[in-house]
Amino acid sequence: MQEMMEAIIKEIALTPIDVSGGEDRIETIYFGGGTPSLIKSSELSLILEAIRKKTAFAPEIEITLEANPDDLTDGTLAEWKAIGINRLSVGLQSFSDRELSWMNRVHTADEAVQCLDIIRENGFTNFSVDLIYGSPLLGNDEWKKNVELVIEKNIPHLSCYALTVEPKTALHKMIGLKKKEPIDPSKQADQFLLLMDWMKQAGYEHYEISNFAKPGMRSRHNSSYWSGVPYFGFGPSAHSFDGHKRKWNIANNALYLKTIEKGQIPFEEEILTQTQKLNEYTMTALRTMEGLDLEWVASNFGNRNAHKIKEMAIKWEAGEKLTIHNERIILTNGGKLFADGIAADLFL
Repeated sequence: MQEMMEAIIKEIALTPIDVSGGEDRIETIYFGGGTPSLIKSSELSLILEAIRKKTAFAPEIEITLEANPDDLTDGTLAEWKAIGINRLSVGLQSFSDRELSWMNRVHTADEAVQCLDIIRENGFTNFSVDLIYGSPLLGNDEWKKNVELVIEKNIPHLSCYALTVEPKTALHKMIGLKKKEPIDPSKQADQFLLLMDWMKQAGYEHYEISNFAKPGMRSRHNSSYWSGVPYFGFGPSAHSFDGHKRKWNIANNALYLKTIEKGQIPFEEEILTQTQKLNEYTMTALRTMEGLDLEWVASNFGNRNAHKIKEMAIKWEAGEKLTIHNERIILTNGGKLFADGIAADLFL
């Protein structure tokens, strides 16, 4: 672990980060894509210092750490707060012991509930929890209990994902051997529709397909991705985007370490065409509450392309999967079930 931390710090030092000196500042930092709550606070602090050496931090910077419930203690939370982490994203997944066991999670339902109190007791007011729906064990009544607990606890942000079975995983193998039940897509759709109704009634903004927030508590970091804001990524598999060019580091840990040791960053890159940029905007904008802005498309990609997208969207409007109003295309709740397919259909 220490070797990996040293390599990430070296990668930061090797990377030209040209946003200091002017009005631009680093607005958000996100420790994720694994289990960063296992990393020592002193090492997290060194990463933050390495970034600070290269550029300025915005006064109200949002610094998020992904964490598992069983890693949250008074001691770790106090240490994280002391080094500047001010937002947490906690992988709860469920408040049911039966379901957590089925998903091979280490924490218990009691620990999931307790960690919410520990977070608040340690002064964190900005945090998010993850829940998973659509597993074979999760009935609608139990799903409602999970969501109600989030609402009762007044959690500021909730991310919800349908359980997916990836090839070559233990779960995929178990389902293939009929040792675990398969996923039912129609049940997942029902639970997603129920979730949207419950969260709306509770006063949460459904600001992105998988994300719900109390007013003013959206994830600023993830919102930047969906808005096409440039970002830097460090570590194996990390992606970066400067507005025109996308870079991604190799995924192999050993090769990443070996190459960084030589003073080189092992990455591949592609320069996005105007069509790719437009299609990416279509995909991300449709996932958001504000939807796709046809006037923005017209001013950045031309009236002809804006007109084409609008024409292709009309059939989806007729099927009540989206609305076209004031030059904005916004998915309906029913349309959100088909977001990826609709976006792909509107690609140029």
